[in-house]
Amino acid sequence: MSIIEAIVLGLVQGLTEFIPISSTGHLKIVPELLGWGDPGAAASAVIQFGTILAVVIYFFRDIIRLIAGFVRGLVTRRPFADPDSREAWFVGFATIPVVVLGVVLKDFIHGVFRSTWVITFQLVSIAVLLQLAEAYARRKGFRTKEDFNAKDAWLMGAGQCIALIPGSSRSGSTIMTALFRRVPHDYAARFSFLMSIPAVTAAGVYELFSEKEHLATVGTTPILVAIAVAFISGWASIYFLLRYLRTHTTHVFIYYRYALGIIMAILLLTGYLK
Repeated sequence: MSIIEAIVLGLVQGLTEFIPISSTGHLKIVPELLGWGDPGAAASAVIQFGTILAVVIYFFRDIIRLIAGFVRGLVTRRPFADPDSREAWFVGFATIPVVVLGVVLKDFIHGVFRSTWVITFQLVSIAVLLQLAEAYARRKGFRTKEDFNAKDAWLMGAGQCIALIPGSSRSGSTIMTALFRRVPHDYAARFSFLMSIPAVTAAGVYELFSEKEHLATVGTTPILVAIAVAFISGWASIYFLLRYLRTHTTHVFIYYRYALGIIMAILLLTGYLK
């Protein structure tokens, strides 16, 4: 991997990790369009360290508050009485499904799930589900963030499992699930970011150790450059999305997914992409 490739991949990872348009899908598509080839699931997972660092720093005060609430809940033996402790437990609940399925489906994640046709299908199918979720939430009316409960967390955790398939988008699948539960856009995005920290960190650490020989062929410097660029662009995308969703829906991302899915299908059918 050259430094230019590292910069481009880090930029793609950072800009698309938190916006509901699929980071893993773009990390597969962009290198192929540029003739570089697929960087692989291992490299993609390690580059995600940059975006995880971005979300940890962005939400550092929230993370400290949740940890303190969690400890306070254990000490008082009332883990769900304290709002901070309750939210910390919700993040834990939401992490369990993706950790279990991530281990069970490991071979598929590294193999058949990375098919360009699978990515194309997921780009469009999640767009359809997001559009249905938007219509459902608008028709039924949104709840308040104070109404967020354990069932919402479990279902968003189940939605996060969909993101194991490239092209889905972690934020796209979790926000979509939250909208079906009539959770407000901005809180859905915020909780989606918080719940991504344990799962994506675990995936990155696992890939770092299990694929260290493969990553050694990529080179330490390009990987570090990609992580640094992903951190900067990831922080910017978090800032943008949280403010955008305070007053907007996800429709602009839905239409982008439709357009990209159609373009991908055309490129595949014409043989431009394999």
